Amino acid sequence: MSEKESKAKKISTESYKGVRDFYPAEMAVQNHIFNTWKQVVERFGYQEYNASVLEPAELYRAKSGEELVNEQTYTFTDRGDREVTLRPEMTPTVARMVAGKKRELSFPLRWYSIPNLFRYEQPQRGRLREHWQLNVDLFGAKSLQAEVEVISLAVEILRAFGLKDQQFAVRINNRKIVNFVMNEVLELSEDKAHALAKLIDRKAKMPASEFAEKVEALVGLKSDLFKELINSQNFENFISILPVPMRTYEGIVETKSVIENLEKLGITNVIFDQTLMRGFDYYTGTIFEIFDTNPDNRRSVFGGGRYDDLLAIFGQEKVPAVGFGAGDVVMKDLLETYGLLPAETSKTRLYIAIADDGATAFAQDLAQSLREAEVSVSLDYSGKKIGDQVKYADKNKIPFVTVIGADEVKSGKFKIKNMATGEEKVAIEKEIVEIVK
Repeated sequence: MSEKESKAKKISTESYKGVRDFYPAEMAVQNHIFNTWKQVVERFGYQEYNASVLEPAELYRAKSGEELVNEQTYTFTDRGDREVTLRPEMTPTVARMVAGKKRELSFPLRWYSIPNLFRYEQPQRGRLREHWQLNVDLFGAKSLQAEVEVISLAVEILRAFGLKDQQFAVRINNRKIVNFVMNEVLELSEDKAHALAKLIDRKAKMPASEFAEKVEALVGLKSDLFKELINSQNFENFISILPVPMRTYEGIVETKSVIENLEKLGITNVIFDQTLMRGFDYYTGTIFEIFDTNPDNRRSVFGGGRYDDLLAIFGQEKVPAVGFGAGDVVMKDLLETYGLLPAETSKTRLYIAIADDGATAFAQDLAQSLREAEVSVSLDYSGKKIGDQVKYADKNKIPFVTVIGADEVKSGKFKIKNMATGEEKVAIEKEIVEIVK
């Protein structure tokens, strides 16, 4: 390629497919989401942790299998001939961390993180190739109160954003119920049980006739019983379909207890959902997802459950664990749906417009003094007309403006304008802090 051709070839200003640029307005939204997450989880006593985005690829092969690593991750060989993966999820990392210092840690652990995650998949609404995710985990608690705490924490997060209980629903199931129905009620082989779980997970995405046909092929003579169970309207209806001795099965009792304890905490929007299949090979007890009730946003906002086999891939004894994940992309979509995104504002409280160069040094001294009093101040060095400087402050959502020229330098008095109301107050330096704060 000639030098002329090289110069003619321009580099695109578009970001990589499936990731986002965060301009200040977008960054403010993300900070609002992160800050709300942190405030609520820390109120429940959870501590923040983190780790590198780079992990050995074998960690994901051991936990999630070859398919995830080969088809859905960013995996490469580094200069030391090591196979490395940009983390697609946080659970294997936190499992590694807990296993690595298990004897030094004091259980129960209440940990949370907001990691940056990467998956090579087709970008769509609510799902990108890069996102951030709140991960909350409670390690070392066998009691069902762990499930109750973690689910109630997720509910409190949505309430903290301003959502009403009728705007979302907690859908709950139990892996023990799923396994029990598959193995004891329907008497399926392990392969058929796994295939049926995958089929149920895709139920909403296929025609009813196709679903029925595939169920028939897998379940055979017990298809009618399965249809009754899968179409039951609520928890009581589901239990009533089971043979009498099976109605006191462990998974049934656990689910009933979790629902009742959540109701005692004032969480009444809990729905038993026998179609909820999360992580067939991963979860060991309660599983749950929180869905928006608005048809415009049908994606799960939170998802998690109990996973007591967390440390198995490291050859260590089980540690009881309950947790959930919540992605920032879906969270933003949810807030947007209900008009709950924060109003665009600036952290700068006061904008100082400079009327002439002779006032610059004085304006800088004033700004420094105010900053020492913990007021965020920005100065205009553009040399533009005062009207244009004030328009700039207004466009950038800075709530207060003052203009400094020769008169202000001489008198030490300043007109502080409230940009929202248009009101002006005359103040000396020590009074500015009270006005703008």
